[in-house]
Amino acid sequence: MSLHSEGFAVRVLLLAIVVGAVAIGTITTAQAQAPDNPQPKVEVFGGYSLLRPGVNVDGTAANLDALPAGWGAAATFNFAPHIGLTADFGGHYHTFDAQDTQVAGADVHVGTIMFGPHLEARTTHFALFGEALFGLHRISVSVPTVATFSDNAFGLAVGGGVDIHVSRHVDVRPVQLDFVHSKHTLSSLGGGTTPDPDVSFNSLRYRAGLNFLLGVAPPGPPPSATCSVNPTDVYAGEPVTATAQGMNFNPKRTLSYNWSGSGGKLTGKGSTASIDTTGLAPGAYNVGATITDGHKGEASCRASFNIKERPKNPPQVSCSASPSSVMAGTPSAVTCRCSSPDNTPDYPVQASISNWSASGGSISGSGNTATLDTTGASAGPITATATCTDSRGLSSRATASVNVEVPPAPPQASKLNEITFARNSARVDNTAKAILDDVALRLQREADARAVIVGFAEPKELKPTTLAAQRAANAKEYLTKEKGIDPGRIETRTGSGGGMKADIWIVPAGASFNEPGTEVVNVPPTKVPYGRHAAPAHKKKKAATQ
Repeated sequence: MSLHSEGFAVRVLLLAIVVGAVAIGTITTAQAQAPDNPQPKVEVFGGYSLLRPGVNVDGTAANLDALPAGWGAAATFNFAPHIGLTADFGGHYHTFDAQDTQVAGADVHVGTIMFGPHLEARTTHFALFGEALFGLHRISVSVPTVATFSDNAFGLAVGGGVDIHVSRHVDVRPVQLDFVHSKHTLSSLGGGTTPDPDVSFNSLRYRAGLNFLLGVAPPGPPPSATCSVNPTDVYAGEPVTATAQGMNFNPKRTLSYNWSGSGGKLTGKGSTASIDTTGLAPGAYNVGATITDGHKGEASCRASFNIKERPKNPPQVSCSASPSSVMAGTPSAVTCRCSSPDNTPDYPVQASISNWSASGGSISGSGNTATLDTTGASAGPITATATCTDSRGLSSRATASVNVEVPPAPPQASKLNEITFARNSARVDNTAKAILDDVALRLQREADARAVIVGFAEPKELKPTTLAAQRAANAKEYLTKEKGIDPGRIETRTGSGGGMKADIWIVPAGASFNEPGTEVVNVPPTKVPYGRHAAPAHKKKKAATQ
């Protein structure tokens, strides 16, 4: 009995080469390991192994299509990133059943002990590896009651596989495919001869099992995040910018940001967000971000900002009057300017004037201007007052002063004195002269003044109308001839009231004499000096008859 190579050996070899090339190419182009699946120092694999030897016995009698019963084990020491050294062990067994009549009950055992380089690259979920192994390839055939044959030869295995990362120390290996090659020199079994004693084993090996990871570097710090805002203290309406920064995330992954906040209109875009604080009440608010990497990496952070209390300064108001000094009856325009010192473009505070009042006269206004009417006002200052109120209800008051000057009363004629006369007489006696002397002095001091002399007479006196005029004329003559007063400065009148007298009035410049019940007269003085009185007429008539 002998073992021969089958025709599919070349196809198996090509398939193994392709699989190994793909695995090795993937590994060598890997950029870096995932932080959550680092390369361990030592890997220990153990699991099931199936071998398809690629040969048969005598070409027809007993096919070795597959050795389904087998095991595989390997230990890999990783001495550099992606590079390790593997010690591989395997055993495959098969017992021919009764249908294989020539070798019924025969046991076949194929075992390997190989060493070689190991290349791998790890991602978050997977580890891809490839290896080239060299060492012992042993085949042993035992036919009951016939013979036992074994042969040791050089063997090589090229292949690779994939591990699924399930925990820090355990990977599940669903598939490992290797091309295993060896050449054995077979001798006769049971007296038979082998036509071709050199038989090539071009086998395809499949393995699956668990890969235990030893010496795994402790995991790095978990992902974290920090948040900041700028500025931290603002007035409502001023913008705030929030920034989030992630740390310890896998640099190969794209981070996503989910923003949230306790107040304001939040607009997030990547690692930054803008906050519209319009309408926020004074107080503390916060904004936060949750950063994720699309896998298990997640971190959150928060930052706070403060809405400051707006200053509540009362409005500023100032008032002025034009003109600031007027004669009574002349109006004055009062203007007030009113504004809030807290008014800003992002926080408008409006202010307006109202409640006009005045301490004298009358005032009426609308908006920032008012008119002060000083008609009938007394001399002195008048205070005009206005109130400035802003849109928050705060108010201030301001005043403007208008000085009112009352023109002096027009000059008026005034009675200076009076002189008296004897009954039926127009004579200016010494008493009257003394009074007239004072009148002359007044007229001399007040050169622009004039005098009015109003004569009166009793109805029972002789010729009372003429007598009243003569009394005024005699007084004027004394002032002009004796005291040198210009006659043009003295006016004579008669009055309607009774009395044996003459009233003397002083009329200042600019004044007029309009005393009721008087009229202007212009008669010559009596011949008797200063009105010497003649004897009564009836007495003269009586003397003529004697």
